[in-house]
Amino acid sequence: MSKRNGGGAIRIAVMATSAVRRAKLESIVRSHAEFQLAGSFGAVASLMSFARSAELDVIVIDSDLIHDLLVQPTSGGAIVLLTEVRHARSISRLLRSGVRAILSREGDPDDVLSAIYAAYDGLVLLSTATAENLAAVYGDLPLEVEEELSEEITSRETDVLRMLAEGLVNKDIAARLGISEHTVKFHISSILDKLGASTRTEAVTLGIRRGLIPI
Repeated sequence: MSKRNGGGAIRIAVMATSAVRRAKLESIVRSHAEFQLAGSFGAVASLMSFARSAELDVIVIDSDLIHDLLVQPTSGGAIVLLTEVRHARSISRLLRSGVRAILSREGDPDDVLSAIYAAYDGLVLLSTATAENLAAVYGDLPLEVEEELSEEITSRETDVLRMLAEGLVNKDIAARLGISEHTVKFHISSILDKLGASTRTEAVTLGIRRGLIPI
């Protein structure tokens, strides 16, 4: 049940290296009765350390240091990022790492509110500039270029992909690899994401084209 329908406040933590920007984020959160400011931090590492032991719904981060976001393990909280980073590949990696909203830090406070609600509801929200950047790079590429831009498939994911090609179901794959079905689902989701496939069949087809599945 949504907390906006009586389940309690939406717990939010904020992070910004700038004290001024951090205070602005704190003010936005505190100005809404539906929100609870659970923590405020000046570094991503400190925030993520706190997030691992706290029950957060949304994490708002003001930063251009995307490396910190990619190497720090994320928590269960949906991440809203305020940044001037516009490189399409960087944005794609951020979305894969758990970021659910990407806005310009110079945007209106109402945009931050919309992003918090969207992320909390399980949606992805991008600024117009960010969305257009992604569309310009990925929207009309030939297959060969898409393959070069996609992330590397791990050896375990390759094993799972080849078993999909054999027609095995999740239960059979789990038994063969000695892992849980939940982990199998995680690997399949990652494979689809990295190959840009929407179905298992499409993933197998792309895997064959890339030489990941011997024929």
